[in-house]
Amino acid sequence: MLDMIEVRIDSKYTSLYKKGAKLIDIAGDFQNSYKYDILGAIINNDLKELDMSLENNTQLEFIDITSAYGNRFYSRSLAFLLIIAAKEVMKGSRITIEHSLSKGLYCEIHSEQPLDEYLVQDIEDKMREIVEEDIPFTKRRYPKTEAAEIFEERNQYDKIGLLKYRQKDYINVYSCMGYYDYFYGYLVPSTGYLKKFELKYYPPGLILRFPERRNPDIIPNFVPQPQIFNVFREFEEWGRILEIENIGHLNDYISNGKIKELVWITEALHEKKIAEIADRISHSKDRKKLVLISGPSSSGKTTFAQRLSIQLRVNGMKTAAISIDDFFKDRKDTPKTPEGEYDFETLDAIDTDTFGKVLNGLLDGKEVEIPHYNFHTGKREWKDNRLKLSDEHIIIVEGIHGLNYLLTKDIKSKTKYKIYVSALTHLNIDNHNRVPTSDLRLIRRIVRDYKFRSADALATIRMWDMVRRGEDKYIYPFQEQADIVFNSSLAYELCVLKPIAVSLLKNINGDVIEYIEAKRLLKFFNYLLPFDCKCVPNNSILREYIGDSCFDV
Repeated sequence: MLDMIEVRIDSKYTSLYKKGAKLIDIAGDFQNSYKYDILGAIINNDLKELDMSLENNTQLEFIDITSAYGNRFYSRSLAFLLIIAAKEVMKGSRITIEHSLSKGLYCEIHSEQPLDEYLVQDIEDKMREIVEEDIPFTKRRYPKTEAAEIFEERNQYDKIGLLKYRQKDYINVYSCMGYYDYFYGYLVPSTGYLKKFELKYYPPGLILRFPERRNPDIIPNFVPQPQIFNVFREFEEWGRILEIENIGHLNDYISNGKIKELVWITEALHEKKIAEIADRISHSKDRKKLVLISGPSSSGKTTFAQRLSIQLRVNGMKTAAISIDDFFKDRKDTPKTPEGEYDFETLDAIDTDTFGKVLNGLLDGKEVEIPHYNFHTGKREWKDNRLKLSDEHIIIVEGIHGLNYLLTKDIKSKTKYKIYVSALTHLNIDNHNRVPTSDLRLIRRIVRDYKFRSADALATIRMWDMVRRGEDKYIYPFQEQADIVFNSSLAYELCVLKPIAVSLLKNINGDVIEYIEAKRLLKFFNYLLPFDCKCVPNNSILREYIGDSCFDV
């Protein structure tokens, strides 16, 4: 029995296997016990692909599309499948995975042949053909120099730019049907696992659509997001003009000593956009009494509100700001999730009665007291902060529920101006590996929570899934109702956030499941050169997270 090992699976099953047994074979033995295809495994709080061999007694947990990790396996593998199929159908084309859109991935195919709905259908048909053939995704480790030769032969210069700053001397490259690619994360074993997807023609590109992990049996209904799409397009074009389209380009700015110039240009773009919004409000035919600012967590809503107030005052308007966060219920009265965690994302976590009284009192010209929420103690404080407004004032309200009509249902729509703020980063790792906007916001929040909310990175990551669920339920349904969308991302910010975030993430060890997410983010930061934050202006949205903001947010 010396050549046998004991494998404990999901704390439910125990079996003996020969040393060297592969996870894919073990998964096959237990697949009938799972509703969905097993896509990978977790061993010692670390993700593993199914091609891994086991040499010692092991406890493991299988993952499928219903887990955040398995869903990433699935969507990442689908992207590779799309790339292969598109190149088969449109010879010589170049494919870019741009950004998320309408619960899918918006992609563009660059070719002399213009994309149309018939070509999109041909590509989808080719994808399904490749799925039926169940072709393996093969991974091999290459020295950096050899990998660079592979990518150069295929004109994948974005990956060569990434390799230039890679600290390790090797890189793992996937191949399938003669196509080679690098991916930031793991893939499923073969194309046969990728049965559920669809393509939607969305000029000038297409949307790769697939199931969400919380409802894996169906592809979600398509909901158009024209405002979000147009903002992404605008910033991608801006990035092309400045030649800052991916992480390799950002590293070039740093290594060439031009990063300060990028900081100044990026901050000037923010200021220009905010001034334009202030002009729209000031020149509106219906006099606005209320500016409502909403957006997901860590979008920079607070600093944006302060800077918008300044621009409105430049235009001769009087302003007063209210943060919905100051109307949180005391921690002891905060609702909880079914898992017993505090649910700070629900509207029920806000004392809407008190908020309504304060807002209506201000609009009626009365003097009211504004509370302050102490995030360290979890209590609302009353510090005799009194406010009385004239009829010339406009009230700026910011918070994640700002666009929820229930919050201001008693106020006429024509007197409200609604702004949706989100960090819609256009800066991807390379053409096939995007930086999700949620990752940028998570990194911002890790840094902010540590500096200003007495929470370490472990606590922030632990609650992030609940935050995302709240966004899906309470924020995203209202985003297209905004009068305008403001993109708060800064092309340079990741290199400034890196030193702080890395030091915090390294404190998460392998004893907890959150180590998987910490390791993933640390791997991402390995692609980035760091940059000192001294030249970041003190009115920057980034200062809301790294500190020393002139607004004392």
